[in-house]
Amino acid sequence: MENAEPDLTGAPYPIIFSMTKNAGFFAPHLVTHGFAAVSVNKLDTNKQWDNNLIDQPLDILFALDQVASTPLEGLQGVLDTEHAGAMGYSYDGYNALAMSGVRVDPAFFLSQCADPESEEANIFPYSAEVQCVLINQWEAFAEHAGEGITTSKDGLWQPMTDERIRAVMPLAPDGWLLFGAQGLRAVDRPVLIIVGTNDKGTYEEDSLIYENLGTPDRFLISFVGKDHMMIYNPEMVDRMKHFAVAFFSTYLMGRQEYAEYFSEGFVSQYPDLRWGISIEN
Repeated sequence: MENAEPDLTGAPYPIIFSMTKNAGFFAPHLVTHGFAAVSVNKLDTNKQWDNNLIDQPLDILFALDQVASTPLEGLQGVLDTEHAGAMGYSYDGYNALAMSGVRVDPAFFLSQCADPESEEANIFPYSAEVQCVLINQWEAFAEHAGEGITTSKDGLWQPMTDERIRAVMPLAPDGWLLFGAQGLRAVDRPVLIIVGTNDKGTYEEDSLIYENLGTPDRFLISFVGKDHMMIYNPEMVDRMKHFAVAFFSTYLMGRQEYAEYFSEGFVSQYPDLRWGISIEN
């Protein structure tokens, strides 16, 4: 109900961050299961990779700082800013992945995109048009990111996250060419990826992302036969809502009994779902 008084019986509530468009799909369900939802306006898809790869994750972290330091009117004591998660679909899935502790590997990105015959660059049919165009403005991109992110001793950029972001749920994300295996090994918090097996290019990319995540708490649920537009299928969205509640309840609320509901045993009950990478896509 719009403008209703908050229910404080279970407060404070863990926060799930996303862009506003994605919140429209998931927030109403999440808030009925003991979460608060905070969305950031104007975070959406981009036709090509650009400075938004830096700006959008930092916008979400700024929003976290704001609600933590300045409680919203009428919501004092409602938001548990020490237990936050991030989720998003497609480009916003990248934003969620960016908060996992992952690190940009500039050497990997530049080497892959500079070689049109590289195996990784050829996996994704849109890489040259959408992702590798960033190579032409890399110096400006690195300058925009700033020394606080780009300075390191091992060649990898610093992670764009906050210790209060304790679990992330990237849905059909991208980012493999930017992070590579070394950058993904830095991931240090639970990650649940959901993607359709007919999501051409993205499924192969997300399989690589999943396989190289450094966290032991890594999960991939494949929606068999579904493509990138499954986000507009109410039945598929309902399933994603279910997994979001189970995953974030486990890792943000400490309710381990919920882990069963995004487990291999649970997923195996459904013929159009696969636990991990599907070899029948």
